[in-house]
Amino acid sequence: MSETSNFTTAAKTWQTMVDSNQELLLRKSGHDVHWWAAQGRAKGLKNDAELRNWMREEHGITGYAQYAVSWEMFGYPEFMLRDADELIDGQYANHPGLRPIADALLAWSAETEGVGIQMRKGYVSLHSPRRKFAQVTRTNNTTVDVALRLDAPAEGRLEAVKVREGDYFDRRVRLRSIDDVDDELLGYLAKALDQNR
Repeated sequence: MSETSNFTTAAKTWQTMVDSNQELLLRKSGHDVHWWAAQGRAKGLKNDAELRNWMREEHGITGYAQYAVSWEMFGYPEFMLRDADELIDGQYANHPGLRPIADALLAWSAETEGVGIQMRKGYVSLHSPRRKFAQVTRTNNTTVDVALRLDAPAEGRLEAVKVREGDYFDRRVRLRSIDDVDDELLGYLAKALDQNR
């Protein structure tokens, strides 16, 4: 068992999004994903494009609600079936020297009230009850980046990052060793959490 299991047992994976999309579909249409998949099969729909067109044009169902039916009919992407431990293990499999950085950030997140952890294939996102406030990404062979939704001047280790319009994660701290997960970094995380509650 992974040494981060105690952190990742509470972490959310893609299953959270699957469940959310299915609930959205039920709210929008009054029918669950199994009903829709059965209807799509009976209609002879053979691919995602046909399904989406049929749902939109004949039933007015668009967006995330369509994903629920598409995945049910045509299968889930392989990475969406992995649990939280598998996702974090995969991110650091060839970079064991960087894993302690991720573990320390996960430990802080698991111990901090109001922080939700969402595992993804290539990163970990940290959420307040309101919205995402940080993202932890193994950027290359030597660094882990913590991108922050933080209103603070870029100075010292807190760097400004060029982002596209509408992206609020324009601050970053680069981490190269476990020693970089210090009070200063945890202070930035706490401030970002507080600003996004």
